[in-house]
Amino acid sequence: MPNYLALSKETEEKILEDRLAHRENPYACKNEAAIRRRQGHDAPTLIRPSFVRDIQKIMNVPYYVRYSDKTQVFSLMKNDDISRRSYHVQLVSRIARNIGEALQLNLDLIEAIALGHDIGHTPFGHAGERKLSEIYRERTGKYFNHNIQSARVLDTIFPVNLSLQTLDGIICHNGEMELMEYRPVPYTDFAVFDKKMETCIHDQKAIKKLVPATLEGCVVRVSDIIAYLGKDRQDAMKLGFLQSDAAFSTYEIGSSNAEIINNMTVNLVENSYGKPYLKMDQAYFDAFSKAKKENYEMIYQVDSNLALYEKKIYPMFDAVYEKLLSELRAGNKDSIIYTHHLDYVRQYAKYYQEYPSYEQEDMDDIVVDFIASMTDDFFIDLYHHYFPNEREEIAYKGYF
Repeated sequence: MPNYLALSKETEEKILEDRLAHRENPYACKNEAAIRRRQGHDAPTLIRPSFVRDIQKIMNVPYYVRYSDKTQVFSLMKNDDISRRSYHVQLVSRIARNIGEALQLNLDLIEAIALGHDIGHTPFGHAGERKLSEIYRERTGKYFNHNIQSARVLDTIFPVNLSLQTLDGIICHNGEMELMEYRPVPYTDFAVFDKKMETCIHDQKAIKKLVPATLEGCVVRVSDIIAYLGKDRQDAMKLGFLQSDAAFSTYEIGSSNAEIINNMTVNLVENSYGKPYLKMDQAYFDAFSKAKKENYEMIYQVDSNLALYEKKIYPMFDAVYEKLLSELRAGNKDSIIYTHHLDYVRQYAKYYQEYPSYEQEDMDDIVVDFIASMTDDFFIDLYHHYFPNEREEIAYKGYF
């Protein structure tokens, strides 16, 4: 029998009382607090407040549409009923907005962070991310992390002049690290942000030290876990990898997707309303952590594609990387790295004042940018284009 919790009468009455009195949350990020690299540009208007501008910028970046064909968890599946990256970011946004609305936070900032947080994700999900980072590390001594890459897409490849608050929330979203309490650490200088980016590229442990600068960023960070925890279970059952959610333990947060989303939202609001931090109680934190651990043990670490990645997909990454790098070194303007990446990005240069510097980036960085931007199918097609005589047959699991 499903178990859906509700807010306590006391908290519900307090929220309604504050709304009727038009009391604002003093800890929310105000629209006028938005900080941009080019502060004289993108002035807010009545119909396009600061963070609405960020939302629109993110949704119009060319790579946004590629969310729709990128793996969330399960790769190489011809199945329209399982989550792709596009659905995940929408679900994160919806959950975070629900929490944010109850806490009277800035919903536009929450949406901007949520919609942009995974735009730097690679093809083949976290498996692709691990392999790309391995190659990048061997060649340059630097690490690839999708959260840092997401900010790079929106601040370097397409320098759309996003706010510091949105970019910070994006790099700090990493949903692999749950906390019982999230306390924002505000800052107002892009030099601090740039230092965070640089540190994470060179120090893999630095990712775990990132703390959002806003409560809105904290909400997106925990919502990222809430969004995938139950939905990945649904997808695993849909594909027949699990028989039912009865395979999972029943904790306070529940075991089904709907229970987890509802109960985590209630507990976070109950423990955070009117406070300068986001918090769940100890019992919920313990259950939340254990549930995530079960996902790893029963879904992620037993993915049927793991052997396929090692045998076929990872060697394809090595081959494609070397081919793209050789094209860039040769400077052949008719090659794929130019026609499908540099030229493609250049088409949008007219919208950005500081664009020309991108082509001067390190060659390895440009290759990594291109591979990270690819959808799963694009990557496989590119490999087959490059190596028609060494064709690796990648079998997709179909409907029937």
